[in-house]
Amino acid sequence: MSKKNLIRSTGVIGFATATSRVLGFVRDIVIARFFGTAIFAQAFVIAFRIPNLLRDLVGEGAANSAIVPVLTDELTKKGKKDFFQLAQVILNIMFVVLLVLTVAGVLLSPLIVRLIAPGFSADIEKFEITVKLTRILFPFLILVGLWAYAMGVLNSLRSFAAPAFGPSIMNLSMILCAVWFGENIFGLAAGVLAGGFLQLAIQFPPLYANGWRPRLTAEFSHPQAKKIGLLLIPRSLGACVYQVNVFISTILASLSAIAGEGAVAALYYANRVWQLPLAIFGIALAQALLPMMSRHVALNEHDKLKDTLLFSLNVLFFILVPSSVGLIVFREPIIRVLFERGAFTAYSTEITSIALLFYAVGLVACGGIKVLVNTFYSMHDTMTPVKTALGSLLLNVVLSVILMFPMKLGGLALAASASAVFNFFALYILLSRRLGDFGTRAVIDSFIRVTLASIVMAIALQIVVIRAVNFTFLTLAGSIIMGITVFLSASYIFGVKEMKDLLLWISKRK
Repeated sequence: MSKKNLIRSTGVIGFATATSRVLGFVRDIVIARFFGTAIFAQAFVIAFRIPNLLRDLVGEGAANSAIVPVLTDELTKKGKKDFFQLAQVILNIMFVVLLVLTVAGVLLSPLIVRLIAPGFSADIEKFEITVKLTRILFPFLILVGLWAYAMGVLNSLRSFAAPAFGPSIMNLSMILCAVWFGENIFGLAAGVLAGGFLQLAIQFPPLYANGWRPRLTAEFSHPQAKKIGLLLIPRSLGACVYQVNVFISTILASLSAIAGEGAVAALYYANRVWQLPLAIFGIALAQALLPMMSRHVALNEHDKLKDTLLFSLNVLFFILVPSSVGLIVFREPIIRVLFERGAFTAYSTEITSIALLFYAVGLVACGGIKVLVNTFYSMHDTMTPVKTALGSLLLNVVLSVILMFPMKLGGLALAASASAVFNFFALYILLSRRLGDFGTRAVIDSFIRVTLASIVMAIALQIVVIRAVNFTFLTLAGSIIMGITVFLSASYIFGVKEMKDLLLWISKRK
């Protein structure tokens, strides 16, 4: 896969992700309209988070860290017949694991809610609603886990469209159910399960077209499956570290006397906005990158691996640095335009904007982490990211406890960003030692130039914020377009290489 193909694949995933995120925003707007940051919204956030945390362990996390690299290696060296034989064994193992986890989760829901949101135990109604929602939503783990399996198989075959569009179907289902059932939070939960089933169903046509034929077998043994298991052991530890991180943030946010009333829901909404540029560009790039890097490793193409990594980081900075600055400047107008209506009050806008401000600080680092971690995964190294994640966790816990008292929920968001910056630099240093220098001077030079262009954009956007009387969706969209135009112009003036490459590509297309 060439750089052009990498960008094309990233574009496909990015477009699908953008579609999903737009629908996700519509979904969150609808949820905010009916539930705001009050009891039902908080209960749903906690209940939905639990199976989502587990899916990282046995779903998308498994696909990214172990399934895609090993399947790519099998396909590159042995061909499709052995590839699909291995894929069948993986399917058998995953289904059994998902089923066991789901049954255990339904039975242990009261204990799980007490552990994740201890602050809810003081409110019997909130606790009981959260437990009921958790039991309803736990089967979603099976659906999303099998979708992640399909994503791993298709991505190994360099087919990205269907898995990328799956979440769009999921969000659409939730929107329709939320509108249909109104203020009935259990109707929204039904939308989650229906969406999970539909996003899995649309994976079957491309799987079948690529030669996948599932069989009812009891095969659970394969040499490469054992390799996946060995890779997943440290990845599982890493997922546990991440889950502990999320658990701690959720526990602290549920302590409304310290973090502020509505902190759990406000952090959720802010995180959704912050995730938009990260998912469209950072996660999409990392997802397209993994099969390409895995192939470089399988063919022992060391120089190509380093070149691809340098290219990816520079493209990532070109997109995420101005995105971070834009979120910081426009944090309040964005939240107000997207969410402030119905049960989502001016207070909800205020606390969510504060969380978005501090989340945005760590946007670039989080995008960089996705790329660096997938580079380690492509080399069949899942242990190094665990070590850096553990250090990041410890830092996040300390900073969260220290900062939440003076800054409330803003302190929790800032602690998350600071720990992400630490994680990025730790991964970068360790990867440089592993691969040798892959262009650190070029990375720093690109970052500085992009930052200068982003500062120029920030000044222009701040003028708009000061002079604007009231933001509507149209004025916000127009301001964002203006900001992009200013940034691209400033990038050209400051000699950003990615801007020059963009202009060259446009001229060739013409």
